[in-house]
Amino acid sequence: MSASSLNHRRILSLWLPRLPIDRIQRFFGALGNGNEPSIVVIKENNALVIHALDEAAERLGLHIGQPLANARAMCPDLKVFDADVVADAKTLSDIADCCDRFTPLVALDPPHGLFLDITGCAHLFGGEAALLQTLVRALARQGFAVSAAIAGTSVCARTLTRQTPGVIVADGGEAAAIDRFPVSALGADEMITTGLRRAGLKTIGDVASRAPSEITARFGARFSTLLAHALGQGDAPISPRKPLPDYIVEKRFAEPIATDTMIAMTLSRLADTLIASMEKQGKGARRLEAAFFRTDGVVRAIMVETGRPVTRSKVIDRLFRERLDALADPLDPGFGFDMVRLSASRTEIVVQEQRDLDAHVHDNDELAALIDRIAARIGGKRVVVHLPQDTHIPEQAVLAAPAQHHLTAAMQAEWPARAESEPPLRPLRLFDKPEPVTVPFATVPDGPPHQFTWRRAKHAVVRVEGPERIAMEWWRQDGKQLTRDYFRIEDAEGLRFWIFRDGLYEGEVFDGDGKPAPPHWYVHGLFA
Repeated sequence: MSASSLNHRRILSLWLPRLPIDRIQRFFGALGNGNEPSIVVIKENNALVIHALDEAAERLGLHIGQPLANARAMCPDLKVFDADVVADAKTLSDIADCCDRFTPLVALDPPHGLFLDITGCAHLFGGEAALLQTLVRALARQGFAVSAAIAGTSVCARTLTRQTPGVIVADGGEAAAIDRFPVSALGADEMITTGLRRAGLKTIGDVASRAPSEITARFGARFSTLLAHALGQGDAPISPRKPLPDYIVEKRFAEPIATDTMIAMTLSRLADTLIASMEKQGKGARRLEAAFFRTDGVVRAIMVETGRPVTRSKVIDRLFRERLDALADPLDPGFGFDMVRLSASRTEIVVQEQRDLDAHVHDNDELAALIDRIAARIGGKRVVVHLPQDTHIPEQAVLAAPAQHHLTAAMQAEWPARAESEPPLRPLRLFDKPEPVTVPFATVPDGPPHQFTWRRAKHAVVRVEGPERIAMEWWRQDGKQLTRDYFRIEDAEGLRFWIFRDGLYEGEVFDGDGKPAPPHWYVHGLFA
């Protein structure tokens, strides 16, 4: 990378002015013979107005923001579609995924635009002009009307896409490139634009000729900063939609690949390159992502995570093979993938351990590898370990956490020891949510029930242990949870239950009139 590329940013602005109508045309197919005007309407101020329109509607003199009633008066045969802002945003996000093939720094420019930071990467595509043409042609083949421009700042590039698309402005030439554009091209607030016109400042050059302090005093610092960025005098950084990975390796193909064998071989070679790059800095990968770019613009990304830093390419191959085999929606190559990218979005420094003589370390490695493989196949959130919590509330005493991230903590966790020759204090099976039971009568004020009905079956109580009183954490619950009295109960058939009374008699449970009411009973678990 040259020194100039480090000092000067290059931003490609992409604008899709007809994104809503282009999306509908791609979804439903061609709308008529191409001469039938079609528009997308949206509700504004309790009235339907034009949100987007095609070329045929534009030739008739229709414009964005025009009321639908006026548009129908001008063209009775107008085809009208309702706006779907969510679907438009999803389409823009898909286009951003497609643009990731050119640079990993892609930012959204709502509602219908994107920013691409192409600093230092344009030479990979034959220069800025070739990159711009490649991108525009790729989106045009997908059925989108697109406008693009390149400049040293995002504001200048965005202004150019709305006025003179296809322009590439050299560093330092931003002010001259937009000098003759109207002030409305800056995209400032309508009140500011109107104020500039009333002051006789009709073009950007007119505004730039005034002293910055004068512009700031009249129209505010925000507009003054916007103007400075448009003129190439500094620029606010764009906000990429995805964080930049720590390491990226990719492979481009002159002829697209489509077979599983070629995909596996490509991933294997990329894994070797990625491991070699990380090894130079003593790092291993914890989160890996493989992105497959199809020739039609569709991008498919697959991610795997590991419990420990990965330093071997064979492990990466195995994890992605497990992940690909377990996909509910198989990887469809379509007409083929013309690029495959492997990135490590999370890495850690590898801590060297004594492995030759310590069998415990080998056991831990094998267990971590097994968990990684299972997680790659069924999902990391489904492989959990249980950690003890410092609380006496039964349902909160154990935390289920992803095994990949908490394996070491689970191995080092200390659980309460069971007293010798004593029955267990907690049931073998604890319900996630206590289930209500019906108790016709019980010994008051804090005695056990004599019988109860659970899941439509009656149980006669023959043995009881308890009560064990558990008060809720008042400093966390705001007093909303009631005191519980737990009993270990055995019925006539030998079944053992862990049940509790939720609330104290004549102390915590009251009816609507404020009078004491009988508390409710629940079964919370079953003993072996």
